[in-house]
Amino acid sequence: QMPGTARHDREMAIQAKRNLAKTTDPVERLRLQCLARGSAGIKGLGRVFRIMDDDNSRTLDFKEFVKGLNDYAMMIDKEEAQEIFRIFDKDGSGTIDFDEFLVTLRPPMSKARKEIIMQAFRKLDKTGDGVITIEDLRGVYNAKHHPKYQNGDWTEDQVFRAFLDNFDSPYDKDGKVTTEEFMNYYAGVSASIDTDVYFIIMMKNAWKL
Repeated sequence: QMPGTARHDREMAIQAKRNLAKTTDPVERLRLQCLARGSAGIKGLGRVFRIMDDDNSRTLDFKEFVKGLNDYAMMIDKEEAQEIFRIFDKDGSGTIDFDEFLVTLRPPMSKARKEIIMQAFRKLDKTGDGVITIEDLRGVYNAKHHPKYQNGDWTEDQVFRAFLDNFDSPYDKDGKVTTEEFMNYYAGVSASIDTDVYFIIMMKNAWKL
């Protein structure tokens, strides 16, 4: 169990819904709609786009973009979608790069916050291959304290898998967590925490850094 994240998640979702009523910036509105679903909200939208990207071009045209937003049940009218698309289609090619889109959609984070998130990632990524898997967790995360392990419901691997699923998108849990997914998750958490100092203390405590 990640200390504090469920509570932060709820606070952040409530805050995002509140801010949504006030903001007119289309990109900010889309960001807040994602965050209103919790820390994995932005990542979830990324997954929807990835599934639609049949030709693996990692780009979307306007039609795909709108379909993705609809599939993800984002409340956005066509004019607003066009405006957002224009902002992201910097070179006017009629397509947008969705990695760039997700990075821009992610709530901005200070260098200090990114740094501590990466420290946590590196600590978990025992094998150093840029992906956190069950293998990596064996060395750093103790499953024995988990209530479901203690009462015999889950094996150690099931505890690890549930832990990884926290950082994964709700629709496509593959038991692997990339740097990008980890960063996206914590960008969500970060959005609910006002000061760098508090965010860094929370991360240090959570990951014993």
